Amino acid sequence: MNNIVILVGSVRKNGNTVHLAQSFAEDAAIHNDVEIVSVADYNVNPCIVCNSCFIREGNQCFQNDDMVRIYEKFRNADIVVVASPVYFYGISAQLKAIVDRLHTPMRNTFRIKKLGLLLVGAAELPNLFEPIVIQYQMVLDFFKLESIGTVLVRGVKEIGDIEGSPALKEAYELGTSI
Repeated sequence: MNNIVILVGSVRKNGNTVHLAQSFAEDAAIHNDVEIVSVADYNVNPCIVCNSCFIREGNQCFQNDDMVRIYEKFRNADIVVVASPVYFYGISAQLKAIVDRLHTPMRNTFRIKKLGLLLVGAAELPNLFEPIVIQYQMVLDFFKLESIGTVLVRGVKEIGDIEGSPALKEAYELGTSI
């Protein structure tokens, strides 16, 4: 049994990204402990790259915000799944703040071994997801993580547009594979 943290980067509480993450979680939760963490529920400041975490006790950031709670979730996770809407060919700003705050030696205490990626974009462009997928691959390589897979959904803009999409089944099946 794995501990899976799904980090949802959408601030829309019932948006398409949330539905995609829930579809993944539905079957993954049968044999694993799964927690969906919504960035909308946390106040996380951006990293200012002061590097004080490299010298502070316990590698704690000097910023007093909700990132402390997210570090705890990552410390106990075996698998992290990143789910984000795509804004200007990148992940959401709220999710990016969390990713950037992983610039800390504290990340060496995490037991994460696998990573997954769920993306939702409004555009139909064939290369819509390339910048994020390249970054995802670089993270996998740098941290020597295994990819559990990706689900990339184009043409989904308004809340509810994802309903009936084959991507929901694809996410569900990815959850089944864990």
